[in-house]
Amino acid sequence: MATAVYICRLMHLRCVLEELAWTAQLPDLARLIRRQDSPRPPQRIPRALTAQQDPLIQQELLRRNDLAANVFLLLRHTGMRIGECADLSYDCLRNVGPDRWTIHVPLGKLKTERLVPVDSFICELVQRLRFFRSFDSLPPDGRLLSRPHGKQALIRQLRPYLQEVSAAVGITTRIVPHQLRHTYASEMVRSGVTLPALMKLLGHTDPEMTMRYIDVTSNDLQREFQLARSQPRHLVPQPKIPTLSQRIGWDGVRDSLLFAQHALEMFRRSLPDHTLRHCLDRLSNRLTKILSEIRKLKPPP
Repeated sequence: MATAVYICRLMHLRCVLEELAWTAQLPDLARLIRRQDSPRPPQRIPRALTAQQDPLIQQELLRRNDLAANVFLLLRHTGMRIGECADLSYDCLRNVGPDRWTIHVPLGKLKTERLVPVDSFICELVQRLRFFRSFDSLPPDGRLLSRPHGKQALIRQLRPYLQEVSAAVGITTRIVPHQLRHTYASEMVRSGVTLPALMKLLGHTDPEMTMRYIDVTSNDLQREFQLARSQPRHLVPQPKIPTLSQRIGWDGVRDSLLFAQHALEMFRRSLPDHTLRHCLDRLSNRLTKILSEIRKLKPPP
């Protein structure tokens, strides 16, 4: 039985039991099926474009360079939904500093608006879309894209274009615009963007939703593994070896204590975790306190 069918039948059974609990005056029947008895529906696997599909589609879009091609390039490099792109204002580009630009994404699916940082390539895409808008016969309405028959009609007009581009480059699988958003999220993670920052870029309010967008491939795992092997962060740094100088007096006492503390610490680390190691740990702490007290004292003239 599929999970969806199982959940549906369990809900019907729960309704029957609640009805019997009311009519037969048996309240315990209403508590037989609990919320945790219902299995979680299956989650859809992130559908990011593969490493072979992504450059092929982008190259074909750049070659065509028409209105729809620039729209899908904008989706690919900003992570916007297609509905959010249809609602973009004509002045969506915002200058937030010297050579720093963002694109204002209006209220979307989750009723959130955001500013997505963009580079010069995205600024050029917006300028191209403004150029195409200037040739439209409709009067200016403050939108970047013309919508003569409404927003949904524009989206239905754009969707088949991506399938046409995919077929032109030899991709037989069905490609939908939302896969460009998944590809953008995976690319940001590979570039070092943290999860909270990625949530802001995508306009999410739940980190679990953002995790569904990230596609971790075997190449990503290999890269992270090799980085962890070359630059381990979990190892405790080795203490620096103090120089055993031939100084006398106050400085000589301090140098001797530092050298003794280092020798004790290195010997303690070579021992297994048992009582002797804990005893040496206490002795090392005492030497640390002695050094701290000596540093507070003023040497005699």
